[in-house]
Amino acid sequence: MGKYKPLIGISVGDPAGIGPEITAKALSLPKIYEICRPMVVAEAEMMKDTIKFSRLDLEIHAISSPKEGFYQLGVMDVLDMKNIDAKSIRHKVVSPDCGRPSFEYVKKVIELDIAKEIDATVTGPISKEAINQAGFHYSGHTEIYADLTHTKEYAIYRFFKNAGRPI
Repeated sequence: MGKYKPLIGISVGDPAGIGPEITAKALSLPKIYEICRPMVVAEAEMMKDTIKFSRLDLEIHAISSPKEGFYQLGVMDVLDMKNIDAKSIRHKVVSPDCGRPSFEYVKKVIELDIAKEIDATVTGPISKEAINQAGFHYSGHTEIYADLTHTKEYAIYRFFKNAGRPI
């Protein structure tokens, strides 16, 4: 039996942003599959459009559970959230229509990690303005993770007396 490769849930970030493209380009690299089993949490159709736009040689394998993934180079396993029509995405435009799925991608990877269905999470860039417009009032990923994992103390700094330096 070979070396265990962790299953990584990747939330791509804002559908109208650069996250889907960064994700697709990263998953076209052989090195990624040498060290882990990546699973994208997004829309399968959106990722197909991203691959086409980026001129990448990748296929999409839409899945509804991490257990269904192939996890092999050349095939992007996408946990298809089906929560935004790819044709409605207006790139480089901040909107609640993209803020909602962006938040839901992050929420889903957190839920999968808590349920021990994946080993770790990676997050693409979100638009804080878009997620707030969609009704999710967080200042960023850290606060989303803290809230959904019920973590109360997550960014505490202690200071040396009179030095003012964090430790």
